[in-house]
Amino acid sequence: MPSFLKNQLNGISNDEFFDRFGLDPIRWFIAYKPDESKGEYYDPHHVPGYLEPHRISSDNWRIEHELLPDPQYETVRYEFITPKKTLTTVLQSDEHTSWVVERLVKNKSDIDTIAEYATKPKCDVDAVNQEAQAYGERGMIRGFVNFFDVYGQPGCWQDASVLCGIENLILATFEDPEWVHTFLKILSDRKRVFIQSLKGARYDVVEHGGGDASSTVISPAIFDKFVAPYDAPLIELAHSVGQRVVYHTCGGMMPFLERLAEMKPDAMETFTPEGMGGDTILAEAKKRIGDRVCMIGGFDQFHHLKGCTPEETRRAVRKCFQDAGEGGGYILSPSDHFFEAQIELLEAFADEARRCVY
Repeated sequence: MPSFLKNQLNGISNDEFFDRFGLDPIRWFIAYKPDESKGEYYDPHHVPGYLEPHRISSDNWRIEHELLPDPQYETVRYEFITPKKTLTTVLQSDEHTSWVVERLVKNKSDIDTIAEYATKPKCDVDAVNQEAQAYGERGMIRGFVNFFDVYGQPGCWQDASVLCGIENLILATFEDPEWVHTFLKILSDRKRVFIQSLKGARYDVVEHGGGDASSTVISPAIFDKFVAPYDAPLIELAHSVGQRVVYHTCGGMMPFLERLAEMKPDAMETFTPEGMGGDTILAEAKKRIGDRVCMIGGFDQFHHLKGCTPEETRRAVRKCFQDAGEGGGYILSPSDHFFEAQIELLEAFADEARRCVY
């Protein structure tokens, strides 16, 4: 994360980080392109942040922001201005991350405003390919299924949970399931436009999904009714335009393993272990779905990138490889981005990983 690079490595870049530790590089990149025939243009007031594309606006969908006073956190109110009504959301941030303190969707009718006026960004394929050309064979070019403006994530259910709150969304699946289906379809249609525009983009993999679709958050019944029916067709669409998809589930996965694999992503992540709040038993996961998808993750960075000895880190690396590496189809990785790590343990992680050979 940027805070880690700033605080512990004197602000070096991502690429310099990968070189420093001898890790396989990833270049995260996403670029939108406005459809001028529909009156779209780049938001003139937006300065893209971490892993964020330049937003797309129109005269019917404008976003303005205002810094609010707060003694502890940077607090920003965003206004989504449309001809019908103005929607608002408030985000807070510290040096590590950001979170939502006021949800954008407060009334059920707010999704109608989104459906009518929200722009539907497309991929700037030329920009992606220029990035891929410049990066060459150095490492992986990784993109995202588009997420909602200001704050969101790629999966339909995940985007909806950010916009209205996961507790509210779960309750709505019981109280007003048709509204939830309508909401998810609106978000899915927006993502469909973006995915269709990915044809020819030289991504190595495109991320989909999100942690609110994990088994530590929702039940298998909710997954079957409200997650798979919207995310699986988008994976199929991505395949039809030549893209590979990794489905991201940071949280519990074990009750969902086969369900996730049945959506036919090319890879799944993050296989978060119990020590980090997940539920993954890596060796069991490998036996159950390892012949169907690439597995990414499984390493406990909470306990083995800080607060232990280098030898303990090496043993944890070796255990991941022993549990999931046989026959290939496994990428050793921390179970998500990390904010803190000890340099000598990162060095042990990378060195031991290079020793894990067939």
